[in-house]
Amino acid sequence: MKSKIYLILLCFLSTVLSLKAQTISQEPTGATFEQPQPFLYTVTTLNPAARQWSLNYSGGYGQNTVTPVGFNGVDQNIAVMGYLGSRITMLASMGVGFGNNGNVQTIQQAEFLKDFIGGKSVTGFRFGTSLGLRREFTSDVIALTRVNAAYETLGWKLGANVRFEKAFTADRDNLDVITTVGIQRRLSGQLFGGIEAVGQDLEGLWDTEEAEGGARILVGPSLNFVPVASRLSFALCVGPIIQATRSTLALNDSAVRDLPLVNSGFTVKFNVGFRFQ
Repeated sequence: MKSKIYLILLCFLSTVLSLKAQTISQEPTGATFEQPQPFLYTVTTLNPAARQWSLNYSGGYGQNTVTPVGFNGVDQNIAVMGYLGSRITMLASMGVGFGNNGNVQTIQQAEFLKDFIGGKSVTGFRFGTSLGLRREFTSDVIALTRVNAAYETLGWKLGANVRFEKAFTADRDNLDVITTVGIQRRLSGQLFGGIEAVGQDLEGLWDTEEAEGGARILVGPSLNFVPVASRLSFALCVGPIIQATRSTLALNDSAVRDLPLVNSGFTVKFNVGFRFQ
């Protein structure tokens, strides 16, 4: 399984580098901002220069992880993202996961995001909120909302989310809080690189009876590339998942969200986007 993952990553990077070689001599232009979502975990409203509808294929592989940080096995997702007007962005996705233990599971999500500050200029600051619904790989139904912010210049991309989730399941927290932060700098031409971080169940840092096993943190390198005058975009993030704390409930109840018995894991995630316009 690992050899297949490495082969997929090698092909992904080879494609990006090949396309980059064709455009590296061109100067930065407004096309820099045509990446619909430069980050893989940090979701923001669409930049005014990237408000075309897009189809996104993403995949990943994870070990000793749980949703939403990753899937414990191989997962593949298809998402549609586009602009509805009035600074409102829609995101809808569905996916399938092939677990390391041979099980097959599915996930679906729909979300609407709106800017309340900014969002009228290609560069600068944007701030907004969202409402959405997700059915997880575990079949749990989740209502979610997020506070999202983004700041973009010719040379930098920054994004941040604080997501609140309410699961309609008895053995879950009353309210989950997931924090994501991403920062990228232009490396060359249309290639940006940086770091993305995710914090899940951070209430476990101070609550020893956190219902879902304690705090998990992912930190890893992040890349995105948009070839000049192309409808395609590419993003990649790889990182370790650290089990920062483990709650007493998890130690006493092995059924809680199928938590891993080890203190760390990892996940690899990539996205290939295609703009319709």
